[in-house]
This record gives sequence, C-alpha cells and structure tokens, in this order.
Amino acid sequence: MYANLGEAAGRLESVDAALMDPTVSSNPSRLRELSTERAHLMPIVETWQSLERARADLGDARELLEDPEMRDMARAEIDRLSEEIPALEGRLRRSLVPPDPYEGRDIILEVRAGTGGDEAALFAADLFRMYRRYCETHGFKIELIEASESSVGGAAGKSAQGYREVIAQISGADAYKHLRHESGVHRVQRVPLTEAQGRIHTSAATVAIMPVADAIEVDIQDKDLRVDVFRAGGPGGQSVNTTDSAVRITHLPSGLVVQCQDEKSQTKNKAKAMKVLAARLLERMQSEADAKLAAQRKAQVGTGDRSERIRTYNFPQNRLTDHRIGLTLYQLDRIMEGEMGDVVTALNDHLMQQLIEQTGA
Repeated sequence: MYANLGEAAGRLESVDAALMDPTVSSNPSRLRELSTERAHLMPIVETWQSLERARADLGDARELLEDPEMRDMARAEIDRLSEEIPALEGRLRRSLVPPDPYEGRDIILEVRAGTGGDEAALFAADLFRMYRRYCETHGFKIELIEASESSVGGAAGKSAQGYREVIAQISGADAYKHLRHESGVHRVQRVPLTEAQGRIHTSAATVAIMPVADAIEVDIQDKDLRVDVFRAGGPGGQSVNTTDSAVRITHLPSGLVVQCQDEKSQTKNKAKAMKVLAARLLERMQSEADAKLAAQRKAQVGTGDRSERIRTYNFPQNRLTDHRIGLTLYQLDRIMEGEMGDVVTALNDHLMQQLIEQTGA
C-alpha cells in the first residue's frame, strides 16, 4: 500500500522509466513483474487525477453561484460533479486494493466425483461441461489433460458418461479471476439416472482451481521424481493402446502422484503431467502459508479448501445456493448450461468489498 497517492504517481514514473531500460526487455521475469505493477498503478493514478480535477471543478462551480448570470450553469455543474465524485472515490478505493498475485495466470481445473457413487460421477461430468461452456463463451481455451471416464447405466435403459476425475488446463488472461472461487465441495440434489422410483438423492463432487506454477515458484528436481510409463487404457485410436505412451509421475518428497494418458506422445503426456504436478505443489505451498497469512485468509471467499462445501445445486427447485455469500438463484438450468456470470460477479464483488474493508482503502 502506498503512503499517499503522490507516491503512487512517483512509482508509476519510475516503472515507466525502468520499462525503457534495454536490460529489462531482455529479462522476461523482470519485464512481467514491472508490467504487472504498471497495470495496477495506472488506474490508481488516472482515477486519483480525475478525482482531483473533479473536486477542483466543484470548488470553482460553487464560487460561480455568487454570479447571477452563471448561477444556473453552476448548479447544473454542481449536480453533475456531486454524482461523479462519489463514483470516482469508489473506483479509487477499488483500484487501491492489491491485485491477487495469481491474476493473469492460466489455471488447472480438477473435478472429481465425491460421495454418491455413479450419480457423483455424472454430476462431475455435468460440472465439467458447465465450466467448458462458460470458458467457450468467454474465449478461454480449455485443454483436456486427463480424464477417468465412467459409463453409467440408467433405471430405464438409459446410459450416460460420467467422470471419476477430469483434469484440464484453462488458458486466458482472466481465467483465474473468473474461476478462482470454484474450489470446494459442490453438492447436488436431484433424482439420479439410476433411480427407478423417483427419489431425490444427494451427491457431491469436488473442484480444485490451481494457478499454473512458474518455474521460479516451484523447483522440481529430477532426483525427486519417479517416472513410470505404461500402456494407455480406455477407448483410443491407432497406437494409443499399443505403445507405452501413458506417464505416471511420483514426486517422492511429497508423495503426490500425477498421471496422463490423453496424448499419443509420451513426451506430451509427461509435459502435461509435470504441469499438473507443479500446480499441485504450488497449491500445497499456498495451504501451508495460510496459517502465516491470517489477514489474507480473511479476505478470501471461503477457504478455497476443496473439502469445504461451497454450493448446492437443487434440480427439483431449479435453485443454486452459494453458502459462502448467501447467494440463491432460481436459474440452475441456465447456470448448468454455462451461464455462470451472475455467480462469478457476486463472488468477485463480495471479495472486493472484503478487501476494501480490510485494507481501509
């Protein structure tokens, strides 16, 4: 946080000067760091300058009230500025909130079936489809990394495809900002495909959103890895099930295990698995640091822990409830088709209000 807004303006000048330095342009890490800081400083300085001008104009308009010929024009200007200044003050408070350190990152999405057997696997597939459609609508690229499929037979001869686990990378400048609050337990209440008597069951799936880790954040040594290759299973085309293309990586110090068999190339599967491993290690580091960052913890929407129940999807009532912020929407059918905008906006607005109160901006 800056001691005053003049300091923020001075820092912006320093950052602009540094970005002109040829040594910075040849250092990608430093260039990204300065560019991120500039993107945070610009709205602060611009909004502050607009607010100062508006306050000065308001003072001038009030002086003009003494002039009979200018009084009507002055009153109109005072009315306009009396609305503009509070709006600028609110925008300035929001811009002063420190940015999330992972904003702008690509993310790893993991969806796993929880309690509820086959119905949980079907719900996991429904959640992944919801996220995929939301990403497509917002121009985010979604790339499947690993999927453990489960075919479920229904009570009336119907069948559907579920997921025991599905992992994907989502790429896009705002992907993390849009989906960062999705980690946790998602509970569903509906009549399962496997239910013959129409009874409502409760099942669950877990979601994890993890920012893609930078190499400087997570140092993975080759000596700490055990890499196993094996023949891919499940449906596949030519060569998928006939070569040892699937990869399983075990990180020995942490015990984390990641596998990938989506690609025909062993090299590509290993690269994808390493990306997931790095994201999981970064997530673990974040969790361990939470105890030391109590103030930051208070500013989160929930804990972000995948064991926390965050949301209920009630299909008979067409109702979605987010338990963290007390949000209830009777448009579950639309949300499951990827129209999650109202949920995302409400969660981000709630977080912003918490951060403003915490920072005293």
